[in-house]
Amino acid sequence: MGKGGGCVPSKKKRVPAVASDPPPPPASESAAAATPSAASAKLRIFIVFYSMYGHVEGLARRMKAGVDGIDGVEGVLYRVPETLSAEVLELMKAPEKDEVAIPVIPSAAEMVGADGFLFGFPTRYGCMAAQMKAFFDSTGGLWKEQSLAGKPAGFFVSTGTQGGGQETTAGGVNDNGGRKDRVDSGGCRRGGG
Repeated sequence: MGKGGGCVPSKKKRVPAVASDPPPPPASESAAAATPSAASAKLRIFIVFYSMYGHVEGLARRMKAGVDGIDGVEGVLYRVPETLSAEVLELMKAPEKDEVAIPVIPSAAEMVGADGFLFGFPTRYGCMAAQMKAFFDSTGGLWKEQSLAGKPAGFFVSTGTQGGGQETTAGGVNDNGGRKDRVDSGGCRRGGG
């Protein structure tokens, strides 16, 4: 492939503006006056992640910056609960987490208050980290009641090496026969099996 961006579009090239596209019509003042709360209400996207060494946290913060850059949308960062003991984390040389800046999500039930989701996690041998799996497993009641049905969701993953399992993990999230929920373009919904 040589040196170059491959399939990645160049950041130096700009998409030319199409002169035939008319500018969007100005917002009607009467419509804005009719719904004053609509202007102040923001869509809330929960960015729920697990990060042992901080790499996925960095991605989550960047996701939040992107979400916050959209008018009328607010990103809310949450960590999932840690399943490893403090002693094990110390042996693994994992840095301490700042749970004041980014809190641990109190429970899966908290997700009902979101309008959409982004989930982030590192891969472990081609699978999501056990901490994230444990969190997803705790959503059984939400699945049963279809509390998240129709809410859009996406995910992002990270590995320590190129070809370290990102593709396998990404495929496994949607193609997990025993999973209760699937994340797809239609949002969270009841899966098969």
